[in-house]
Amino acid sequence: MTKLASIFAFLIILNSCANKDWRTASREPAGLAPNPATEKQAVIEFYAADAFSWRGWFAVHTWFALKEQNAEQYSVYEVTGWRVKRGLPALHQYLTPTPDRYWFGARPEVLLSIKGDKAARLIPKIQQAVARYPWADEYSVIPGPNSNTFPTWIGLQVPELGLDMPFNAIGSSYAN
Repeated sequence: MTKLASIFAFLIILNSCANKDWRTASREPAGLAPNPATEKQAVIEFYAADAFSWRGWFAVHTWFALKEQNAEQYSVYEVTGWRVKRGLPALHQYLTPTPDRYWFGARPEVLLSIKGDKAARLIPKIQQAVARYPWADEYSVIPGPNSNTFPTWIGLQVPELGLDMPFNAIGSSYAN
């Protein structure tokens, strides 16, 4: 393949990304998480969705959500690089009734779901691990720490979770 043909092929591939504009990409709930209005048990959910734009062909973005027993909302925990670029910590926590939103156009999948007594026992351990996360103010796509390093690190701190990260969670090995 000639150099010009290679450049042309790359531009076609780059232009064919479904998620071209983060401002208009879907952030709607995917309907995967138990509704906190009806699910009164404690819930732990870990999610993965294709990374934004062309990166989604190779990697996923991961995050997790915790809902304590009888809580009306989930606490969502995730790490993003653009927060660091704005002078904010990479690690962010927020409350929402819908933790399973599309990741800028990419439908999430559930990596792990735990409900009931086991979730209620593990949530305090997870919260303590979040408070000790060593790279809360750092982000680097490769080799990490990044959005995949964080859930992996939590899984290592709370092995009872039995978290198994997907092979395309680039940066997850940074936590090892």
